[in-house]
Amino acid sequence: MKQWYLIQFKPNSHRLAERNLTRQGFEVFLPMQDVTRRKAARFVSELRPLFAGYMFVSVDREAAPWRAINSTLGVSRLVSFDGAPKPMPSELMASLMQRCDEAGKLLPQKTLSAGDPVDVLSGPFANFVATVDKIDAEHRVWLLMDFMGQSTRVHVAADQVQVSK
Repeated sequence: MKQWYLIQFKPNSHRLAERNLTRQGFEVFLPMQDVTRRKAARFVSELRPLFAGYMFVSVDREAAPWRAINSTLGVSRLVSFDGAPKPMPSELMASLMQRCDEAGKLLPQKTLSAGDPVDVLSGPFANFVATVDKIDAEHRVWLLMDFMGQSTRVHVAADQVQVSK
């Protein structure tokens, strides 16, 4: 029976590790998210792993040579406790996979309503915290943001925000 395990990959080697594990016949799940950061005088949006430095691999410990994972190019180690890898809870993996599309990109949450505190994920207001004012017919989200003590109303696409925890 296949179960999901956590692996740690080497810095900036997620694509290399994913490609080499797939070549060996392992199923890999690498959840990704759009991240906007400032580079010089402009904003750059890029796809980055949701869990920096980690990805998931599906392995049948009885049939597959799971020890080969540690020697795979790009992989640092299979996360183990007491000398043996511990499987991830199946409910956690199922819910995480439901939140992603086929390519592993994290989908935005569908349940936004007026008054919700949100984090802006991308665009010129990335990393700002705002409050949802309203959602219009074109699925644009109008936010109230606090700039220098004044409340300012801006609009963003629904996939650019997530509900704050």
